[in-house]
Amino acid sequence: MHFITAFPPSRFPITSRQLIFASIALLGVSAVFAVLNLQRTRGLRTGIVQSETARQTAEQQRASREKLLKDREAAVASANAKFGDTQSKAARTEAELARVQAEKNDLQGKLRTNETEIAELRKRIETAATRPEMPGAAHAGSTAELQAQLEDAKKQLDAAEREKVLLSDKVKVTHEKSSQLETEKKHRPAPGGNNPGIRGTVLAVNPAYNFVVLSLGARQGVEPNSEMLVLRGGSFIGKIRISSVEPATAIGDIITSTLARGVQVQPGDTVVYAGNNS
Repeated sequence: MHFITAFPPSRFPITSRQLIFASIALLGVSAVFAVLNLQRTRGLRTGIVQSETARQTAEQQRASREKLLKDREAAVASANAKFGDTQSKAARTEAELARVQAEKNDLQGKLRTNETEIAELRKRIETAATRPEMPGAAHAGSTAELQAQLEDAKKQLDAAEREKVLLSDKVKVTHEKSSQLETEKKHRPAPGGNNPGIRGTVLAVNPAYNFVVLSLGARQGVEPNSEMLVLRGGSFIGKIRISSVEPATAIGDIITSTLARGVQVQPGDTVVYAGNNS
């Protein structure tokens, strides 16, 4: 029995050897694609790792900047509060000084009046004591009257003397208080500005980010990028560079290269204008 096929026989019959070579070629191509895919996958993984690392670094930098800004804002707020307290204290001192001066002037006026009264009473007593005697009944009446006037004048003189002592004590107290207030006013730290020789003080220090808050601001002429010398007890400590300025305060970055080994800027240190690098 013969079978009739629908397809004519191939002109070029495929041998098993050709199939093997074709398979090997396909496997080689597959291997090349596999290697390429592996390299691409590794590249993508590396890119992802690098992107993640960059993202984490950026996040850390952002968090660090935010913390720095918050610390600076807190330091400025604290410095402004201290500056406000200092200003309020200065205003109270001025008002108290004016009140004490007025009280002192009033007491001195009363003391002068009292001294004048004492002088008049003494004059009256001397006049009464040296008045000539009169004869008879007139003499008796006049003597009694003079004696009463003399006793009254002596009592008034005694009271005036006691009042003089009290007034003198009060004048002494007010004078001492006035001198104390004048001394406090004279030695109060004066705010400095962007001018040679004018000084300010360090209000706060942030050692983590190496910046300080100063008792100087735009009102005193402080400008960004200007440099200030830091002094302690008249000795040079280091330098700071102004980074931002507020109306009454300023923030300066500590130039660490100018600090001696083991020396740190501290609150209360004096700052003096050194120059502008802008």
